Amino acid sequence: MKAELTAIIEAAEEGGYWAICPEIPGANGQGETIEEVKENLKSAIQLILEDRLEDIR
Repeated sequence: MKAELTAIIEAAEEGGYWAICPEIPGANGQGETIEEVKENLKSAIQLILEDRLEDIR
């Protein structure tokens, strides 16, 4: 099964980028490059979903 999520990435005023995932409340990331911000957002999503999974066990 493949899940697709939305990543909204924008340039930050102070430099670098920030990103959010609207489907996962609280999932956000920032980084100096687009690749870095994608990786940081992915990590945030994984942590949030792991935490939610533990809550239902």
